[in-house]
Amino acid sequence: MLPDICGSSLLLALPDDIFSVITSSLSLRDVCNLGLSCPGLDAVLSSDKVWLSQCDKLGLLPFSTLIEWRKGVLSYKALCRFLVNIQPLVGIWVYRNPELGNVVYVMPGFLSVIGCRIIPQEIGPLGLEDSPILWAPVFEIICKYDCSKAFFLHGREQGADYVYPGLLKSFDRDCNVLLLEVEHRLQRDEGKLADIKKFADEAKKEKSKSQRIVGQKWTENPFIRLESDDRSRLLDFVTSQVRDVVPEAANVLLFPRSRTDEVDSKQDFAALHERRLLLLELYEHGNVNHDLKSDEESPSNPTELGSSDDVSESLDSTSGRQGQSSKGKKTLSAFLKNGLKKLLRQSSSTNSDREYQEAAITNNQITLDEFLESGNWVGLSVRAATMQLSRYQAWPIMQKSISALYKLPVQTPEAGDEYAGLWAGSSGWPPSTGMPNGYLCFIFISYEESEGQRQMFANKILQGKRVMYPNGSALFFVNTDQPSVDIFPWDTDEESNPISVKQSFKGEGISDGYGFRYPGSKPGSLFVLENGMLVFIWKESRDVLTLKRLDLADLLKRGERVPSLPPISNFAYLTLEYRNVYSGSSEIW
Repeated sequence: MLPDICGSSLLLALPDDIFSVITSSLSLRDVCNLGLSCPGLDAVLSSDKVWLSQCDKLGLLPFSTLIEWRKGVLSYKALCRFLVNIQPLVGIWVYRNPELGNVVYVMPGFLSVIGCRIIPQEIGPLGLEDSPILWAPVFEIICKYDCSKAFFLHGREQGADYVYPGLLKSFDRDCNVLLLEVEHRLQRDEGKLADIKKFADEAKKEKSKSQRIVGQKWTENPFIRLESDDRSRLLDFVTSQVRDVVPEAANVLLFPRSRTDEVDSKQDFAALHERRLLLLELYEHGNVNHDLKSDEESPSNPTELGSSDDVSESLDSTSGRQGQSSKGKKTLSAFLKNGLKKLLRQSSSTNSDREYQEAAITNNQITLDEFLESGNWVGLSVRAATMQLSRYQAWPIMQKSISALYKLPVQTPEAGDEYAGLWAGSSGWPPSTGMPNGYLCFIFISYEESEGQRQMFANKILQGKRVMYPNGSALFFVNTDQPSVDIFPWDTDEESNPISVKQSFKGEGISDGYGFRYPGSKPGSLFVLENGMLVFIWKESRDVLTLKRLDLADLLKRGERVPSLPPISNFAYLTLEYRNVYSGSSEIW
């Protein structure tokens, strides 16, 4: 070996292909640290081959799709940064209302991630095999050329499909709550650095004054501290101002369909490339409604609205207060200043809601004027946060008045937790008899430790059309440390194939009543079959619930899109409903 071929020089002397094989065994953090250790290594580690393998290791996309995505971005390194950033969002998000279920599945689109709502629906006798799943877009986050992110909320108003551009704020790696908010901004998107420098200069001159502005009006006046009615009205107003009609060419495909023909797949990718460019053009230069300002004075960024005074005036005018002088004009919050106290007196409030409302008072709940004074511009934003959530039988206890989605825990199937994830439920045996009452039923299985024991919970998260139990109810739970002594009552399946039971667990299944916390339960057993199915049988009634694994991403690619709800309701439906609120938005029903 030559004396100068050692250490980093040895790695640099390797052929690119061999170097890529070596780096593919390293973690993403290791690759980054290795690049920081030596300028020469950093140049090599910036190659597309190295970062393509890192993108592939994330497991979010097939290898062939990664190659297609690369055509629209700066480099594989930049693409890897985007994939790492959006990975925490991928998965199943839910909300408590309506009772039929509110399931939003976030999955990769095309150089994007898309939140798709699963529509409660009736299905055929063969289940999902002959009934395409119905879905509607909720939001999407598109990757720009430099792999920065553009957020769009989806919605439908007056027979037209709209997108509502906004900002994706920094989000936590372990986020479990996705919040739709209005953000006050200190500056436009243009000239941001100059404004920051100006602010810094003023801070040096008047330290106490700047601390008051930053401390009280910027960091301590978040949207969440507004009264619930103020939040709702402000969200409605902002979305009405920043919306853009979706161009026809951008309203066909949102992600590649399941294709076997290579020519059709190439056509899909070509259409998706065009769609992405059209939406990014809207994001950068879209035309907002000019209800507040003239064209010369409108915000340069389509994600931003007018100034705080303009928003306050417009909100006041929408409340029937046109013509009042600015001196005598009352703000929206003045009409609602007692709203929180009234909510606290409502007997229907849950403990978690009451605690949240009391905390708002303790933390100096703010008025709409105080919120708007904190920035020169306001716009739509989405924030992915990590919150300490109380749970009841694996179901998160959710706030009633916050426009938010809650993520169900992602548990990697492993020894002891191999049944975690999404399943389709059907009643009776054999399972080909269809879903309960002919309607789609989704069940989410998760695990929790309780008093030193490992428990499996099967929560209903979507139930077609007939509400039998509240959204989130645990249809059954079992103790994985207690095997069942019951015998599976059938020897063959629907095709007369012999059945082999892999293992069984002792548990309890939901029985009487409708209440969420105390619906009643009766003993039963969960049987794990060798063919991958799960079967829960109630001991006394002999009722049967059969579960099959679901690949929701594949179902959506083969599914059928239906129109969305209006934007705010489309994100999280805050009203308690027992009917199918989505069926009215479906033009095919």
